[in-house]
Amino acid sequence: MHEHAATSSEHALSEAVWQALVEGSRDRSRTPPPTLLGAPMVDDSALPVAAGATAAIATALRAAGALLEARNATTPVLSLHREQSLVAVTSERHFIVDHEPAPAMFAPLSRFWRAGDGWVRTHGNFPWHRDALLAALGCEGDPPSVARAIAERPAFEVEASVMNAGGVAAAVRTLAEWQAHAQGRAVAEEPLVSHRALPHGRPRPREAADLPARGVRVLDLTRVIAGPVCTRYLAALGADVLRIDPLHRPDVAPGATADTLLGKRSAFVDLSTTSGRATLDELLASADVVVCGYRTGALDQFGLNPDELAARHPGVVIVLLNAWGFTGPWSDRRGFDSVVQAPTGIGLLQSSDGETPGALPCQLLDHGTGYLAAAGALDGLRRQAAEGGTHVRRVSLARTASWLTSGQLASTGTAASSMVDAEPWLQQLDEHDHTTAAVGPPGVIDGVPLRWSRAGRYGADEAAWPT
Repeated sequence: MHEHAATSSEHALSEAVWQALVEGSRDRSRTPPPTLLGAPMVDDSALPVAAGATAAIATALRAAGALLEARNATTPVLSLHREQSLVAVTSERHFIVDHEPAPAMFAPLSRFWRAGDGWVRTHGNFPWHRDALLAALGCEGDPPSVARAIAERPAFEVEASVMNAGGVAAAVRTLAEWQAHAQGRAVAEEPLVSHRALPHGRPRPREAADLPARGVRVLDLTRVIAGPVCTRYLAALGADVLRIDPLHRPDVAPGATADTLLGKRSAFVDLSTTSGRATLDELLASADVVVCGYRTGALDQFGLNPDELAARHPGVVIVLLNAWGFTGPWSDRRGFDSVVQAPTGIGLLQSSDGETPGALPCQLLDHGTGYLAAAGALDGLRRQAAEGGTHVRRVSLARTASWLTSGQLASTGTAASSMVDAEPWLQQLDEHDHTTAAVGPPGVIDGVPLRWSRAGRYGADEAAWPT
């Protein structure tokens, strides 16, 4: 694989994201950014998807290198292929079990709809969100009925009524409208990867290791794509990742393997029960990192508020992901990548005719945010080992959208991003009597490509750390 020098825009972007990640750190790592391999990419998209994907993954890989440097007292050599970065942010499309491709990503009610005065994007993949959507609209569940109900109402009215009913919907806005919106203004003021240090916890020194996160225990409380991308990357970097989910609201078929489960163990825990809360406390007592991917405040009732976590489990690194940011009037709303694209200006920027909204060619808000969250976790581990304390990192899909549309990223290169072939980047795993093909984790450390250790099965493991 041939090395191509990073373009000036790639270098500037990489440094800007890195400085945002490590701002306030007392110990600045010497680890340089990964060497980029392959030709720079030219996007077939209105927005710089290739640059965003490479920058987010490169930041996570560099944070991994910095943690490994701190553990081993030597600077690792890092490299990242631009093509693998692009394939990685479409990984769910290439996941294959027993030669059968992954099912379609979106249900019939997850799409754009023409409203009385504009457009609305809805999400109905999960039964509870579908039911909330239909209840808000007062219609049957077939697409023609939904189309008629939305066409009769203003877009903002549909947005508000569906959200208030516990569903997920957003009216399409221009970038200027979003930037003037109260939530758009709030998100723009938030850091891309925020850092907050709480004075709880002695340093947890890390021994020398072959991988940056070897021996680190990660409790994974995330769903869908962004959070799972974060935690699976930590698993590829050596962490022991345990994902726990409620059985009554699964996002994968129980017992199945999935792109979001790679490298992890998975268990069902009912946190509404006394025994489930006790299990959670036992897991937290030995966890090094906790990653929460639910909407703001949704897990507070289980003692997962950062301040309470820091007091009860000092020294744990806390990573919080949500859809709309952590301040502003929408901070506690539900959301998914496809819906966040609609009001943040991306939908109309991706329009083919200037009127009908479009979408990014991949779930970049999810994947990009996931890798930035992983970078936050890794940098938090490095800081905690050196400084002590409890380190809290926050990222959101809406803030990543603001970054993507800010003009900081540039789409320049010689190779078309749409021409990337996924086949060279697939890894095969044979276990559980199944053959799984998945996009391998992006990045090379000291000449060794990262790999998944296992395929993972949803809810098939014990809710305990291995002894």
